[in-house]
Amino acid sequence: VKMEALIPVVNKLQDIFNIVGSDSLQLPQIVVVGVQSSGKSSVLENLVGRDFLPRGTGIVTRYSDEPEQNNGNVQEWVKFQHTKDKIFRSFKQVKKEIQKETERLSGTNKGISNESIRLKIFSPKVLNLTLVDLPGLMKIPVGDQPDDIEEQARNLILRYISNPNSIILAVTPANVDFATSEALQLARIVDPDGCRTLAVVTKLDLMDAGTDAIEVLCGRIVPVKLGIIGIVNRSQLDINKGKSVNDAIKDEQAFLQRKYPSFANRSGSRFLAITLNRMLMHHIRDCLPDLKTRLNVLSSQYQTLLSSYGEEVQEKSITLLQIITKFATEYCNTIDGTSKTIETSEICGGARIAYIFHETYGKTLESVDPLGGLTDLDILTAIKNANGSRSSWFVPVLSFELLVKRQIKRLEEPSLRCVELVHEELQRIVQNCGGQEILRFMHLRESIVEVVTQLLRKRLPVTNHMVSHLVEIELAYINTKHPDFADTSMISELFFNNHLQQPENPKKRRELTHAQLRPKGFKDQAEGEGGKLANFNSSNASDAESLKNEVVNEAMSNESPARVAPPHGVNLLDMPVSRNLSPREKRDVETMRRLIKSYFLIIRKNIQDSVPKAVMHFLVNFVQENLQSELVGQLYKHDQIDHLLTESDAIAQRRAEAVSMLKALNSASMVISEIKDTHV
Repeated sequence: VKMEALIPVVNKLQDIFNIVGSDSLQLPQIVVVGVQSSGKSSVLENLVGRDFLPRGTGIVTRYSDEPEQNNGNVQEWVKFQHTKDKIFRSFKQVKKEIQKETERLSGTNKGISNESIRLKIFSPKVLNLTLVDLPGLMKIPVGDQPDDIEEQARNLILRYISNPNSIILAVTPANVDFATSEALQLARIVDPDGCRTLAVVTKLDLMDAGTDAIEVLCGRIVPVKLGIIGIVNRSQLDINKGKSVNDAIKDEQAFLQRKYPSFANRSGSRFLAITLNRMLMHHIRDCLPDLKTRLNVLSSQYQTLLSSYGEEVQEKSITLLQIITKFATEYCNTIDGTSKTIETSEICGGARIAYIFHETYGKTLESVDPLGGLTDLDILTAIKNANGSRSSWFVPVLSFELLVKRQIKRLEEPSLRCVELVHEELQRIVQNCGGQEILRFMHLRESIVEVVTQLLRKRLPVTNHMVSHLVEIELAYINTKHPDFADTSMISELFFNNHLQQPENPKKRRELTHAQLRPKGFKDQAEGEGGKLANFNSSNASDAESLKNEVVNEAMSNESPARVAPPHGVNLLDMPVSRNLSPREKRDVETMRRLIKSYFLIIRKNIQDSVPKAVMHFLVNFVQENLQSELVGQLYKHDQIDHLLTESDAIAQRRAEAVSMLKALNSASMVISEIKDTHV
């Protein structure tokens, strides 16, 4: 009784897994194998207790104890898979339907089809088993059967019994040589150890007079690990006369008691059913640990899946605010680096912005050559144009400002590109915020993306203007008094090196202090430090004037030979680029180069520091501070809430499926607990 109580529980479990779609629990299929006319179908009918099988039919049956209650009377009925919910209450109708479907699948002349006919019999009178009745092994083609019908049948049988999760009922008639049983030979191919093969000897009542099957049933002819069970089938005459299966089983028991008294209690159709149930029970118990683990994993997966879909919206206003707040928080956290989900495949958010500032933008600025695009003739032309018709010992400030502004202007383009890169990253962050909740509501997601896009687009020109202004501010005033700049002391030193330190006659050497020669307003670096660049002690003013004249004459003597002046309006750059510069011109160009480079590096450092700060203030920080209020202001409107929180049909369907699956899995866990509590 306990064993019979176990099987219905497992049947419930199998039904649950049919819903879940899991193959974690594969109950063994009981496959009946034998030659034609060996009594295979009769074995099945004895187990079911009903006459319903046309001979030679390939079917898959499932027996259950789910009877229909009608006015207190238990009834039996059958359902076919191919007819879906249609109910057959007459087993004669069942037999006709099987014949009809068989002819449809395999023709009217005993052909073979790989497709199966599946039916489920509901009855309180049978144990719960799953059985497969296969075509019998045949040697000679009949009707329009192909010449390779034997090979087809053999391959079909091997396909079913090769399943390691099947129990093989190798059926052999008692009136043939058991040692040459083709059913057992096929079974040994796929089950050499005999762990899942049970031998059934049929037609015990048809043996020749004076013979019996005791040697076979004892296993002395061919031992079978799981045992050998003898049964008595209905004869064709019994079938023609309409002898019922129940009467046949009673007669079987009487025959066994009379002919094989010592084997009566372990032979017959009823003992075969009990043995099959016991095998099924052991298999189930072996599967329970892995099955329980699988159920737990599935439950966890579907619970996570259900959580990702979110619960059905009850308070739409509250839900909308929650989603907006969560999105804004995740957006800001991604920038600040405090997000709960840290990306490991690539840098993003705030880390990427920092990378843009310090790596992309920083290295781009450092790659800008302070003197890029400036030729010697460019510099010389600027110097001469600034001097006009006058002669000068020093490079003019006007030419310096003109040239250095030209170089500083080159910092604007990479700075604006930096703004663009940060803007792109802020736009990209939108796609990774909000989680699964925001994916539920397609309209809301699109609206949030649009609001953020508009906010970023609105801040972009403001930030660009500020960055451009930073460059323009540097262009507005060239601060030659900057403490880090190579200031007038450098110019004085260059003048001293270029113009005063010339070879001279020792007899005519004059000593003048450096302060006496430098223009008014110059400040010597060495002097500022308490020292002197040079110490020329002058005895009188006439000596100083004499030395000044000497320097001027020397400078004039270093000018290049006289040339024909170019026509009015012709730029020096129109002259051949390859012309050689005079020593004086070379010194002026070199002086200007050093000054431009020194000042440019100061400004580049300022820009490299101030542009990221401007971008953070006018773009990044502004968006962080105003994102939530912008989203609420644009989206939290009563006439839009229903539209924004309209859930896609796909999400709603998936949630319902996940809920149904979780219920089925919970039911399966309860069934497993029942199985554990069942003792045999």
